Amino acid sequence: MKKSIPGLVATLCALVCALTVGSALAQGRYPDKPVKVLVGYAPGGWPDAIARVVGQKLAEIWGQPVVVDNRPGANGSLAADLLAKAAPDGYTLLLADSTVLAVNPLIYLKLPYSAKDLLPVVLAATAPMFLAVHKSLPVNSLQELIAMAKAQPGKLNYGSSGIGSPHHLSMESMISALGLDITHVPYKGSGQSVPALVGGQVPMLFAAYPSLASHVKAGTVKLIASNAIKRATFAPEVPTIAELAIPNYNFAVSGGIFAPAGTPREVVNKIAADISRVVRMPDVMEKFTGMGTESAGGSPEDYAALLKGDVENWGRAVKAAGMKPE
Repeated sequence: MKKSIPGLVATLCALVCALTVGSALAQGRYPDKPVKVLVGYAPGGWPDAIARVVGQKLAEIWGQPVVVDNRPGANGSLAADLLAKAAPDGYTLLLADSTVLAVNPLIYLKLPYSAKDLLPVVLAATAPMFLAVHKSLPVNSLQELIAMAKAQPGKLNYGSSGIGSPHHLSMESMISALGLDITHVPYKGSGQSVPALVGGQVPMLFAAYPSLASHVKAGTVKLIASNAIKRATFAPEVPTIAELAIPNYNFAVSGGIFAPAGTPREVVNKIAADISRVVRMPDVMEKFTGMGTESAGGSPEDYAALLKGDVENWGRAVKAAGMKPE
């Protein structure tokens, strides 16, 4: 069933309250058996990589295996549904981006889960995406691109990794806020869209840093802005759209841990604390940098509050893109 943005926000507020009130005491020492982490995307992608880096360290801390279980499909909905139906004991977790709560309820008429089924535990990492332009496009800054687009309405296009993807919605939000007319050319993943940019089939797109870095070094593409709220530590020379043109613009991809609703508060707090510790380890931060990723961490309440903002932010982007629930 399609959910309204206010309804999703209200559900997240209820989850925050549930965390504050607390829950039944966890039985025994957690964990005392293997923990499964569901990932709603195929092996090799960003969420999978985050889950495996964090999972390996958690296994060392906990003395129990942490098994990554990839269940790709329906923009992460299949994995979210499995989590919703799992026992609320902390032994089945989900690593997902905010689309499972902020986007999917707005683009799918029927979802097998609802926001109340997923309990936010902790934000593990974020990954800014970069607005990249082909070397042949005569612009070297976001301001120059905006001026060009306004002078040539409807004549420019951009690529994305697919309809409803963060790459697509980041661009549509920017286009809407700035009153631009740029045509969308969707591809099936960044594995297709980035080569299209490099080959000059599309003049611009949003993409993650690792997929663009070698092409920037070769001089084939130029990075003119990022979609995060602050500059990336691994690319501080690239300004943000928020600082240049649209205050508070933030569409960096986030990767966080969810547990089934009803998971004991003590278990949730332990998972959040241990993951916060892991993502701040120097060797993990070094791996994340190579993945174009920033470490996060924090409390369950921090993550729930962030998701509340994401629901509103991504909801506006879905509306700007003109997407209808299917």
